[in-house]
Amino acid sequence: MPAEESERSRLPFEPNKKRQKPAKAKSQSVVKEQESSQKQQKQPPFNKEEMAIPEVVSQRMIRRVAAFCGIPTSLGIASLVASYLLVAYAHIQLPPIAVLLVNMGLFGLGVLGITYGVLSASWDEERPGNLIGLSEFSTNWGRMAEVWRETRKKNV
Repeated sequence: MPAEESERSRLPFEPNKKRQKPAKAKSQSVVKEQESSQKQQKQPPFNKEEMAIPEVVSQRMIRRVAAFCGIPTSLGIASLVASYLLVAYAHIQLPPIAVLLVNMGLFGLGVLGITYGVLSASWDEERPGNLIGLSEFSTNWGRMAEVWRETRKKNV
């Protein structure tokens, strides 16, 4: 993969340096020397500041999750209250399966809203993204799918 392409697919807040893989040694003495030097250093490959999601991006994700999850979940709760009020005070008989399906649908949308809220947020600190976030969702979904594929190849 060319350097330009890997630079574009890299997350905006991802560290630039790569983790060093331990070298395969031919003899045990070399391995023991490496292990002793690693025990002495014991420095993690990345520090917390390099691995942390920037505050601007995390706040953007939280706002989107609150909207895309909170609205359907609130509607699910409101539909329960409304169906109770219709049955109790207006004497309108609602089929229980209809109430259940509407409720499950709204709560299901709330669960999906968590994922969509995180993936539709712009992960670039300088670019806030648009209101719905469809282009950011497709970009971030592609990044996530690429990492899944790489991980699967490494584990096989």
